[in-house]
Amino acid sequence: MSENYVPLYRKYRPQTLDTLVGQEHIKKTLTSAIELGKIAHAFLFTGPRGTGKTSTARILAKSLNCVNGPTLHPCGVCESCKDITNSVPIDVIEIDAASNRKVEDTQNILEKIQYVPVHGKYKIYIIDEVHMLTNHAFNALLKTLEEPPENVIFILATTEVHKVLDTIKSRCQRFDFRRITTEDIVKHLRFISDEEKINISDDALFTIAKNSAGGMRDSISLLDQLSLLGVSKEITSDDVNSILGRISFDVLNKLSEKIISSSPNEAIEVINEIYNSGNEPLQILTNLSEYFKNLLIVKNCKKDLLPELTGLNEPQIEELLKQKEKLETQQIVFLLERITYYIKEVKMAANQHLWLEVGMIDLANMTENSTLLDLQNRVKALESGGVSLTNIPVSKITEPQAPVTRPAPVQPVQEQEVKTQKTAVKAENDIFTPPPISKKPDGNDIQSMWEAFLSNIKSVPTKAMLNQLGTPVKISSDEIIITFKSENFVNQFSSGAKKDVLSDAAKVMFNNSDTKIFVRLPHSGDENLQAEKPIVTKAQNTAEKKKIIEKIIEEPEEHIEVENEMENQVSDVDIKKDSETERRYESDQEKMILDLFDGKYID
Repeated sequence: MSENYVPLYRKYRPQTLDTLVGQEHIKKTLTSAIELGKIAHAFLFTGPRGTGKTSTARILAKSLNCVNGPTLHPCGVCESCKDITNSVPIDVIEIDAASNRKVEDTQNILEKIQYVPVHGKYKIYIIDEVHMLTNHAFNALLKTLEEPPENVIFILATTEVHKVLDTIKSRCQRFDFRRITTEDIVKHLRFISDEEKINISDDALFTIAKNSAGGMRDSISLLDQLSLLGVSKEITSDDVNSILGRISFDVLNKLSEKIISSSPNEAIEVINEIYNSGNEPLQILTNLSEYFKNLLIVKNCKKDLLPELTGLNEPQIEELLKQKEKLETQQIVFLLERITYYIKEVKMAANQHLWLEVGMIDLANMTENSTLLDLQNRVKALESGGVSLTNIPVSKITEPQAPVTRPAPVQPVQEQEVKTQKTAVKAENDIFTPPPISKKPDGNDIQSMWEAFLSNIKSVPTKAMLNQLGTPVKISSDEIIITFKSENFVNQFSSGAKKDVLSDAAKVMFNNSDTKIFVRLPHSGDENLQAEKPIVTKAQNTAEKKKIIEKIIEEPEEHIEVENEMENQVSDVDIKKDSETERRYESDQEKMILDLFDGKYID
């Protein structure tokens, strides 16, 4: 860099109150104070970084110490003005509290206060980041702030005013600096660009201003960096996004369309394109959350406010206006919540790309059948059963069967209480109809076997990927065939750690380490393989029956637990239903034995 080169944020630093961008309320108050000669002995400037706190402190010092001062228009050529411009610590001393925070440093400052000014009328101390001082340093400063010498003025600046002691704040005139509006930043950046002959578009300036979060210094610094690109061509918003490491609006719009249309395969493809172009998972999710935030604003705010609130140009806003019709507000909020969840997971994950893919699959399956109207209709259907309550037949609650070991006779009072409870149950049943219960799969279909196989996979991300993107073709103790539409996933599950996960799940499910696992792309004829039911051998049925009947004989009092275990094994037993299974058995144990061996009563 040339020795004569001055960064733009220093070159265009305001030198008078008139050139201070934004902060109209502060300019007006300080102007009145200077004109009336009512200058406080201590000021506290607080606000976000880059909003003009230190610049205003220097301008105030110039206005007070100029040879023509106090004045609103310091000359800039006298010794005092030159010293302040060049940061020469003679009458105006700037102190960084972050590196001079000890009580000894404060005491050294206070010892020099007694010396009179050299060129100006006041000795002015500008203490930047004053919140970094220790409590002992604050206490050392406290007495001087309360009763300083007549020719001494303190100007304290901080970005975290809540860390400043209340006793300090109460002895200062406080000025709160606000974030500079995007419009004011764009105007100032355009002025600098014209002065420096920087070829940059208005959209690019708008993108710079929006990214600076109301800080002028950050905006000018970024413009200075981008000025190197404006020599041979016009700087665009894409150039700004490239410098900032942001993903372009068009790419995010394409990704969001895949999410909204519930297309996880296509969403994964877009994500991989973005990732392979050099963007990190955390950056992708952060940019995506900002995109949906803007979509939420477009969905709920007036059109004339959208450019300021979103920082987007007219064509981009038009795209969001089209997209907003496809989602409801609660769906966008839900998507934002899930993106925030995956941002946290990615920050802590060792394999960030894996969690990025899982997140995309999850997001791409949320918007389907989740509109508010659909949910309301479902609730109404559950509440009313889909028809009038007066036309619904009331189902009777059958009394529980008596267990083998009958309890002692119930006392008359207890009998009355039981009857009262039964009456209450019947009364409630007259006005409530339970929703229909769907028929359970028989356990031998491909979907049931697939669910059982997935339940043995401990890795949540792997299970989610298999559940959403994988398709089971065949599942048996001899071989398992799984297909993916993407060759990328086929390669991932065909070898390495993911292949081991599949093998472990198969071993647990079938108690067989010789199960062959094939992961491939879909083939014609897969439907015929899916239609085939896994064959359960008679030996397997007999072994299961023997195990359960032994448990019944050894622990008859635990028949309820045995019955629960029977429910888990019912998919392996071919139960015949005939007229004789409808009769009431004298015990639950007899019923289970009959069901196990397809038996019947012989009169």
